[in-house]
Amino acid sequence: MGANKWIIIMAYLNANIPPMYSQIRREYLYDLKKHHGEVEDCIVFGLSCITGRAILWHAIMENGAIFYRLPITAFIQRGYEPKAVPTRRLDELQLWNCFSYYPAVCSWDIIQGTAGKYIGKDKKWHHGKYLFTVDFAHPESNILDTEHSEIPHEHKCAHIMALDDGNYAAQPNNRLIWDLPSFTVKDNIPDWKVQTSEWNVEDSGQWKTEDTDKFFYEIEEKKNDK
Repeated sequence: MGANKWIIIMAYLNANIPPMYSQIRREYLYDLKKHHGEVEDCIVFGLSCITGRAILWHAIMENGAIFYRLPITAFIQRGYEPKAVPTRRLDELQLWNCFSYYPAVCSWDIIQGTAGKYIGKDKKWHHGKYLFTVDFAHPESNILDTEHSEIPHEHKCAHIMALDDGNYAAQPNNRLIWDLPSFTVKDNIPDWKVQTSEWNVEDSGQWKTEDTDKFFYEIEEKKNDK
């Protein structure tokens, strides 16, 4: 997996990612009908986001052929023996489906390569390292927004991790704890509440700008109606 600095990119449907040098479980190349237990090397280079489906990944093989739209369960990390990597359900590795057709891919410097752990559906901690993040939005105001990506209490991102067991995972903030040894010195699980507020600096109705052509215009408090 590349560890270079990446900027946030908003795309429609497909997006580039930092390349993941991986192994693909060959049964996914045969519609799960044969070649179970076999792998071959690949590079996972992109993803596809379709609302209501798992993140789908694109990979190129050593023969130059590209296979689109496979789930995260199709891939394991290089350097792992396939028999040593546990087979996990898709919903164990990725908790939520895509919230939008518009993915943003970014790599947060503060946790780049950092160890972390997520609490799974099995109530156990699963350890790994941070790779990059997939977030979602609805950027086109002329298209009816029937999704949940911008509702405060519904929004989720997906942090992509290389797990210590050889799998990859895509998990949201509220299932993850990161380990920055010089800063994350507390060992408690937060008891925070889900955010329901929408933060807006122009919705108070209590101020206005003066109606002039001044570059440094004045800001005035509105008089209360009586």
